[in-house]
Amino acid sequence: MPSTLDISSLRFSYGRGFELRVDRLTLSAGEHVLLRGPSGCGKSTLLHLVAGLEPPASGSVTVAGIDISTLSAADRDAFRGRHVGMVFQTFNLLQGFSALENVLVGLEFSGVPASGRPHQARQALVSLGIAECDARVDEMSVGQQQRVAIARAVAGGPALVLADEPTASLDPENSRAAITTIRDAARRVGASLLCTSHDPTLAPHFDRVLDMDSNGTLLAEAPAR
Repeated sequence: MPSTLDISSLRFSYGRGFELRVDRLTLSAGEHVLLRGPSGCGKSTLLHLVAGLEPPASGSVTVAGIDISTLSAADRDAFRGRHVGMVFQTFNLLQGFSALENVLVGLEFSGVPASGRPHQARQALVSLGIAECDARVDEMSVGQQQRVAIARAVAGGPALVLADEPTASLDPENSRAAITTIRDAARRVGASLLCTSHDPTLAPHFDRVLDMDSNGTLLAEAPAR
């Protein structure tokens, strides 16, 4: 099966000599992987590198067959818009704007024709239980805001969805519900999913589990169940 994500010999240094080290990481098409590790171990940084928000010091990051580490900053931005969806811990929604407007912003660089974006954005929202697409996000519950953020991530049909600690502020029951929502949304568009968390109870919900140690090194694979 072709790989959606293939990382090789990745290194990235920051802050007091800390070095992120990933010798090899591969996600098959449609595969859902949980990346665990203590706070501050570099999980979020790894997602930023995969998304092309930061260039690696060395090594390669290949997404949907393209080594994004060879692209310019502008080309990485364009590539991310077309192929990568992101769900942030704090959602990063535009306050004062509607759910629909937030998803439309995410579609700006997706490659979806402008004429088709409103319909595609509404479809993504409705599929996640947001019927009032024109409601302002700052008037929504936290759970509704998270679903808007997920809709924004998947509306363009990305090859890869990255979810950064999406359950960090939730209780166990709501954490499981949120993970199920994210996984179902990624599955509907055929996307691979790489999700970070320090919550060990989420492991059974994923195809594979990977661990990072406190020094920023990706360890050997652990079973999901």
